[in-house]
Amino acid sequence: MTTKQSIREAFAEASSFLAAHEVMEPQRNAQLLLEHVLGLSGAAYYMALPDPFPDERKKAWEEVISRKAVGEPAQYIIGEQEFYGIPFQVTPAVLIPRPETELLVEAVLQQAARLWPQGAAPTERAASAAEQEPPQGQGAGRVPGPADAEQPDREAARPAAQGAADGLRPLVAADIGTGSGAIAVTLALHAPRWRVYASDISADALRVAARNAEANGAQVTFEEGNLLEPFAGRRVDILVSNPPYIPAADIPGLQPEVRDHEPRTALDGGADGLAPYRIMMQQLPLLQEPPRLIGFELGIGQAGEVADLLRQAGHWDEIMIIPDLAGIDRHVLGVRR
Repeated sequence: MTTKQSIREAFAEASSFLAAHEVMEPQRNAQLLLEHVLGLSGAAYYMALPDPFPDERKKAWEEVISRKAVGEPAQYIIGEQEFYGIPFQVTPAVLIPRPETELLVEAVLQQAARLWPQGAAPTERAASAAEQEPPQGQGAGRVPGPADAEQPDREAARPAAQGAADGLRPLVAADIGTGSGAIAVTLALHAPRWRVYASDISADALRVAARNAEANGAQVTFEEGNLLEPFAGRRVDILVSNPPYIPAADIPGLQPEVRDHEPRTALDGGADGLAPYRIMMQQLPLLQEPPRLIGFELGIGQAGEVADLLRQAGHWDEIMIIPDLAGIDRHVLGVRR
């Protein structure tokens, strides 16, 4: 009688197979895919390891391991990546959220709490507050369509008018180059009094982001356009962005998982990787006024130059450089007290 392969044996075999195909972190990838195929996680996964591998899942298991062996990211195979403890759908239309970006979100939330202890900004005049707010009323997780332009902006006026009574208005945050919506959705969930907007040049990415906002119950308005252009003439209190920052000449040398599968538009930052930051600095006059809080993620060795761009702009009293968990200077923040 033939002994059936156990789940543990299938895991070991797949790990060796992936290692032979030079897949990075073969055991971690094998476990992620095995948990996905079996529908198990945590203690339930480990308890099932001695069990026979279920026959009805063998075909799916072989398919996902074959896809991983040729370099496809496990997150695209699974269709999901966790960020800040929140599940996000990911497709090849969006960059896979990275753990270091969680530190950017955390820094923005901390600095915003210092700047606006009440969680809102003071109004300049109650009568003009509604007129100065960006349009709202497009709903959670929706990408605006032509019909939205025809709708009265009642939702925008209502909260501003209410805030005028206590001299406060909602803070407006904009996530530029939102991709999967990880930053915008996380900010909206952790700062529900804010009005959170997000833009991307890719309509496909915006559709993914909108689904993530809806799935997680986050109030975010998405707009298609290049960097700050969708916010021309609007007030933005908090601007955050994880833009493309890989120098174009470095892209061929990236890991195949990144180079061959993640969207080029989310990677390519121009000749030196700094083009998006320069463009955003040039676009600041499009806004009603520069944001009091600005936060960028950036690549290795770029912190000094991006910090200099913020200093040269002259809008922020304090420029901070924040390292990631590996000690790499990964984020630059500008704060106007």
